[in-house]
Amino acid sequence: MNHKSIVIFTDGAARGNPGPGGFGAIVIFGDKVSELGGREAHTTNNRMELMGAIASLEYLSGTEAKNITLYADSNYVVLGMTEWIERWQRNGWKTANKKPVENQDLWERLLSAADGKEIQWKRIDGHKGIVGNERCDEIATAFADNEPLKLYSGILENYSIRNILNVS
Repeated sequence: MNHKSIVIFTDGAARGNPGPGGFGAIVIFGDKVSELGGREAHTTNNRMELMGAIASLEYLSGTEAKNITLYADSNYVVLGMTEWIERWQRNGWKTANKKPVENQDLWERLLSAADGKEIQWKRIDGHKGIVGNERCDEIATAFADNEPLKLYSGILENYSIRNILNVS
C-alpha cells in the first residue's frame, strides 16, 4: 500500500431530518480503492456527513496513512474541523451562543480518527459532476433508502468510475 497520498470522498444523506440516513465514502490509496457505506434508522444529515468522514478515517487506522486529502460537500464537516472545533473544545464543547455543540459524540470520534494524520479538509460543491462526490451520494442515498448496493474494493485501474481523482 502506498501511503504517500490518500484521497477520500465522503457524503451523507437523510430521508427526513431526522429520519433514515446513510453515508458513503471512497478511499483511494495508491492503486487501491475501497467504497464504504452505512445506515442508521433514525438520524440526521449532519450526523451522516460526519459518519462518512469517520468511517473513512477509521478504515485507515492501523496503517501509516498520513498525507490525506478529504473532499466533502458539507460545510458542517469541513468548517467544523478547520475552524470551529478548537474553539468548541476550549469552551467546554459549547458554541459561541453558549449552547452545547450538537453531535459532540461524533465530533470527538472524528477527532480521534484524525489524530496523527495530516489531513487537508477540502469543501467541494455537491451535485456538480465531481464523480467521487456523485458516487458517494449514490452510496449514501442507497443506504438511507435501505436499497442493496454493491460496494467496490479493489484495484484502481479496474474501478468502473473513471477520472475519480479529477475534482476540477
